[in-house]
Amino acid sequence: MSTEGQTSRPSLDRRALLRAAVAVPAAGAAAAGLDSVPAQAAEAAGPRAGGRFDAESPRFALAVLPDTQYLFDADSADPAPLRATFQYLVSERSAANIAFMTHLGDVTEHGTEDEIGLAADTFRTLHGKVPYSVLAGNHDISSSTDDQRGDSAYLAAFGPERYSAMPTFGGASPDGYNSYHVLRAGGRTWLVLALDWRVSDRGLAWAQSVLDAHPTVPAVLTTHDIAWSGDDGEAQLSDNGKRLWEGLIKGNDQIFLALGGHYWPPGRTVLTNDHDNDVHVHITNYQDRYYGGAGMIRTYGFDLVRNAVDVETFSPWFLARGSEKRSPLAAETVELTGPVDRFSLSVDFEARFAGFAPATPQKPRPASAVMPRGTLAYWRFDASGTGAAGSPGATVADGVVVRDLTGNGNDLTVSRLHSSGTEALTWSADHHPGQPAHASLRFDGGQGPDRGSILTTANRAALNSEKFTRGYTIETFVRLPEPFEGDHSWMGILSWEGRNGDAGKTTGWSPSEPTCSLNLSPERFLQFVVYPHRQDADPTSWSHAVPVGRWMHIAVVNDGRRTVMYVDGSKIARNPSQASSGIATLGKPFVLGATQFDEGFGQGFYGWMGDTRIVGRALSVAEFLTPFG
Repeated sequence: MSTEGQTSRPSLDRRALLRAAVAVPAAGAAAAGLDSVPAQAAEAAGPRAGGRFDAESPRFALAVLPDTQYLFDADSADPAPLRATFQYLVSERSAANIAFMTHLGDVTEHGTEDEIGLAADTFRTLHGKVPYSVLAGNHDISSSTDDQRGDSAYLAAFGPERYSAMPTFGGASPDGYNSYHVLRAGGRTWLVLALDWRVSDRGLAWAQSVLDAHPTVPAVLTTHDIAWSGDDGEAQLSDNGKRLWEGLIKGNDQIFLALGGHYWPPGRTVLTNDHDNDVHVHITNYQDRYYGGAGMIRTYGFDLVRNAVDVETFSPWFLARGSEKRSPLAAETVELTGPVDRFSLSVDFEARFAGFAPATPQKPRPASAVMPRGTLAYWRFDASGTGAAGSPGATVADGVVVRDLTGNGNDLTVSRLHSSGTEALTWSADHHPGQPAHASLRFDGGQGPDRGSILTTANRAALNSEKFTRGYTIETFVRLPEPFEGDHSWMGILSWEGRNGDAGKTTGWSPSEPTCSLNLSPERFLQFVVYPHRQDADPTSWSHAVPVGRWMHIAVVNDGRRTVMYVDGSKIARNPSQASSGIATLGKPFVLGATQFDEGFGQGFYGWMGDTRIVGRALSVAEFLTPFG
């Protein structure tokens, strides 16, 4: 028996909690390179409000329902908990973006026609509303032989005919006891194998044929008996699980998650397949819990942005009751929070699936394809932007000109800060996967002494005096080195030169800081501070602590009224509500690579910088340099 502590949280709205876990995007890099659309923006990344299941959202849930046998046990049957579970899945399908539900077997206790009939009738709550699979457990059939057992009450009710109208149903084995389902979720295709509890050699050959027919599709294997666990939660393959591992799982890299019931307590483990990749093996079974598990479900919340799978276990039947109406045992069982019931898996989906579904790199896009109406300046560091970009690692010499590809004349010229050496700025082929140009610049700025390199517009460039009264969008791609070594306190990424005090501003932190700058704090928080053209104010946006070692897209969007910062298409939390109209530019140069204070530069930027674009209006997230929706 499992002895993990159970805690009830009656003050929480469970539906709101699940929506938050599955639908609200975390700040982080988009999972680029999957055979999917890029991750969407914060507002669009979750399921569409009031809409149906969103197959293109990078966040979706797989619902897993283990042994329900004690709810269908002769004359003591009570289908109410399972109906509540199904009603929950139907009502929350859009909000939680539930792609599919899979039952792990032992639907009933004795497999009689009466029990099977009642269970099949209960499943009608779900039928036609959420696609699902069901497989046979040992209690669902009258014989303990394998899937060549022939006709049964179970097969008549839960055989292939039941799923034939479902859009996800791919087919069944000739005996009818094994099926597969193909899902569209997270902008890509997934496979669910539902295998009988004692799959025969013929059944294994059929399963292999399904995988062979879908060689680039990641697969979740579901069956009744695959592993068992002690109270420590460490799962071990059962005898049947060993047969499945040797005969099917370990040789097929597509199978990354294998789920079973049958045994309790629940547990989990990670095994290494023949391709040196992880396979997560989980036991899910709560029939030993109060009220036969009360229709307990487990949700696997896939998040292709965070590269994570968030697992939660709860009883919708108990959740539907107010906390004051729950019995003591219901309160203990409403939500399970032990380490084998609520946890997160870290899965780099692109890397994990690379062996059978390698990512197709996005091709470079010409400048003409990424200059929407109102584009004022666009710089890139490949041959199209520089005339002749140097080889990776080569020095970018002072005096090199990076053209403004809009033709508006806002060309940038390279120069070193202080007495910086040649290594302060070099060419690089590194780039964000979604970046239009496949090139960047590597800045080696720092302190002790101050060093760095900058790119600045000419003294009479049009951008220097642009006031942006109709709004603006400023975008760039940045990657911070890993490890992030040295003292890089308050380094600038881009800015306009000058002092805000000279623009008549009086309310800011200091009259000597520039009128607009994008910076990085010592804690790696992005800071966008702007002194508006119209207001005497300095509304400032702050991001979370941004990551090192990976590319991120940064966008600052102003609609003429207020400013919002996005990181990887996700709106950050600390955007000021203070009014902000335009930028109080002073006719002085625009700069990439550093920020002035009192018209002097300290340290320069440390890291990589890619394509940078400025548009004289607010762009939607879908219009960013790398589209997120």
